This record gives sequence, C-alpha cells and structure tokens, in this order.
Amino acid sequence: MTQTDVIIAGAGPVGQYMALQLVEAGYDVTLVEAGTEPVIDFRASTFHAPTLDMLDEVGVGAPLIARGRICRDWEVRLHPTGDRALFDMAAIEGETAHPYRLQCEQWELQDILRQKLTGRCTEVMGTSVTGFEQDDDGVTVHIEGPEGPGLLRGRFLIGCDGARSAVRHALGFGFEGETYPETTYLTTTQFPFQDHIEGLSSVAYCWWQDGGNFSLLRMADTWRVSIYMVDGIPPEEQLRPEAVQKTLHRILDIPGDFELGMEPRPYRVHMRMADSYVAGRVVLAGDSAHLNSPVGGMGLNGGLHDARELMRALAPALDGADHGPLLARYDRRRRPIARDEIIVQADKARARMREKDPSKRLDLLKDLQAIAADPVRLKAHLMESSMITTLRRSEAVE
Repeated sequence: MTQTDVIIAGAGPVGQYMALQLVEAGYDVTLVEAGTEPVIDFRASTFHAPTLDMLDEVGVGAPLIARGRICRDWEVRLHPTGDRALFDMAAIEGETAHPYRLQCEQWELQDILRQKLTGRCTEVMGTSVTGFEQDDDGVTVHIEGPEGPGLLRGRFLIGCDGARSAVRHALGFGFEGETYPETTYLTTTQFPFQDHIEGLSSVAYCWWQDGGNFSLLRMADTWRVSIYMVDGIPPEEQLRPEAVQKTLHRILDIPGDFELGMEPRPYRVHMRMADSYVAGRVVLAGDSAHLNSPVGGMGLNGGLHDARELMRALAPALDGADHGPLLARYDRRRRPIARDEIIVQADKARARMREKDPSKRLDLLKDLQAIAADPVRLKAHLMESSMITTLRRSEAVE
C-alpha cells in the first residue's frame, strides 16, 4: 500500500495549488485524478488581486500574468447607449501587489501548475476515489483505476474533486442550495469589440437596452462572450450556429459572420454549500465544498483561498500539532465566509444583471455610478468585489 503525507482527490486548479504548496514545504503528496488528459475548455477566467498575491508565493503569479490580460478597470454597461458605471482598480493600489483583475483561462493556470509539479509528487491519473476509512493515525483511501481497485494510505485526505465530489459523498455531507433556472452559454471570437464599442472596458457586464444581458471578457488574444439564453426557447435551438451569429449581431451588427473559436458551451449555475468542510482527517476545499454564480469571478478564487488557508492548518498538523483544532479553525474561517459573503455577493451580482425592468435597471446603474464617482465608496466596493476584504475577514477569525 502506497504511503504518503497527503492524498488529494482531484487535480483541478485547487488540488494542484494545494499540492504545490505542500511539496514546496517538503511534504509527500499523492494526487488522484479521474481524468486522463488535461482539459482545455471554458471554465473560470478571472483572477483577483489577492489570488495573484498568493500565486506569487509559489512562483506561479508571474507566468500566469504573462499568459493573460491585465484589466485595470471593469464596467456595468447599458447597451447600445453606452451609459455605464466604470470601476477603476487604481483605487486599491497599496492594498495588493496586483491592483487589477487578470483575465486568463483556467487551463492556463493548470498547465503552469502541472509543470511546477512534474516529478515532485505522485500523480495517479484515470483513477477515482471510491471510499475511505480513517483512524487516529491517517486515512486509508480506496481507489479504482485502469489496473482495478487499490488502496492508498495518507495522514490526511483532501477532497478537491469538484461539484460531484466523491469525497463529500463518502462523508455523507449534504450539499444544500439551489440551481438557478436560467441557462447560459459561452463562446469566443477574435473580433475586436474594443474597436467598435466606444470606451469598452476589458471586463464588461452588459444589459441590452431592449431586454436581456450578456458579458464581454477580453482575454489575451480573444473575447469571451457570455450569453444568457432566452426563456421559453429550447437551448439546442439557441446553440445552432445561425442562432449564435444572430445573437452576436444583436451586440454589434457587422457585415458577415463573426469568426468563432471554441464551440459554444451551455451551463447551469448553482448556489450550494457543504454541511461542513472537515471530518477528522478528511477535508473539503473548492467546488467540492461550495458553488456560486460565476458573475464577478469568485468561484475559482474562493477555492484557491480555501487551499491557502488549509495550508496554514495542515503544515503544523503534519509537523506534529493536534490537527483537530487546526482543521476546526479552517472550517470556521472558510465556510461562513463562503456562505455569508462569497455566495451572497455572487448572487447579488447575478440578480442585478438578470433584472429585466428598464426603470429598475436605470436605478441600479445610477447607484453604481454614484459608487464609482465617490473615492471612498469606490475603494470599499473594489476591496469587496476583488475579495480582499472577504479574505481579511476570513483570516481574522480565531
């Protein structure tokens, strides 16, 4: 039976980052991943300032920034009138080494982390966690892979295995919440929206003046377009190439078709949280512990923040300290923050963009413009939306 310090289920970005922190500190790690190949598709794309600060600690920040696009402001816009609230990230200079948002595909971070981890930890690919037992000294993990069932033994098990977490399921933890009724799809294009929409920010959350909403996120060499599907029309009809083109022409009516990148990907949005993050020597982090609306880009960032806080608990535990109080503190610091702040903020941002009443939209826009025009309120708003305040509140919990 393979023996290790920490077994991590799930080699997504949170699992990889957790593994890199551990190997940098000199601990043995085994990563167990159900997939067999790296996944390149539409996932998270926003990295907030404190996340970039954390990634700098393990030598990942600079190479990630080199692959993405630095966005020094973001906006909420009424289209096509151009009325907007513009939020200048310079307001948080001095609070972080990265006073901006970085737009970069999640798979780029995973590629960098994979390179950093190569040869430094044990990776078990194409293998699923099917269960475990724990005792006073560690956790025996049951796995199923290409060679059949097997066992791993570690001092701790971390579930970073996503929304359908096998680790969370084996713990028997609930995952209560809701699935939002709308469906959204993502597509990409190299069309230069910035040359055709005056003053367009690289991060634009947009209301159509005549109803509906969309987002434009500028990546390193492409625009990511997020579209809320129209209620009452089957999603498969809205994903037909001619329907996607029609929707993009509603944003900007250009001659001919938009040249599209990846095939449009539909998805549903969830708001859920596990009953607990900890049971003995088994811990949850990232999507296995909480899910929220992607508006505002807090999901992946929150998961990476989990992993940073979990490292603060695991390192002394691996060095001999009593793990019980340390992991209990991790739960106290991260779960209420996810429940009361991250999920709530993301839900409010989603509700704002889903508002359909024209007069209420104008009121919302005026409120946002007032915030953007007031230096004190602007800084407070950006400290919250960039997750700096949220993270500091978490770290202050005893």
